[in-house]
Amino acid sequence: MYMKALLMKFVMITAVLWIVLSLFYDVSFTDILITSVVLTAVGYVGDVFILPRIGNTWAGISDFVIAYAVIYLLGSYFYEQPIALGTASFISALLLMIGEFLLHRYMDTNIFEPKKVNPDEKVGYYNRTNLQTEFAEEFNTDSIALEKSTDKKLKK
Repeated sequence: MYMKALLMKFVMITAVLWIVLSLFYDVSFTDILITSVVLTAVGYVGDVFILPRIGNTWAGISDFVIAYAVIYLLGSYFYEQPIALGTASFISALLLMIGEFLLHRYMDTNIFEPKKVNPDEKVGYYNRTNLQTEFAEEFNTDSIALEKSTDKKLKK
């Protein structure tokens, strides 16, 4: 399931970058593929480890920042022709953020372990049957010591 999400992310990023950078800014497809691979790797690590902790909204915002930074930095090194790199990065990052919101929804429902809600407490919990709490009686050490001393006295 993780590979399907990774492939979806790569295809989405490549398509958006191809539309924005190739059609409007005449960037070569090789440079777009390099940017797509780097952006997919960095973004996917964030999606797997950060998305479940901070939620869809903040993960989408962080994806925007990451996409803008990666496209701008790689563009300044790889893209040969002079382009309005800030504008191209902003438009690409904005479109990628919209796509990331949809991808995050897919990952929440199909990839990550479903989070159950306890209706009584209104608190989320994970329904795992392999976890168990052990219960035991509490020992009163004073009464145990008293029983032992009375047993010794009775035996004498």
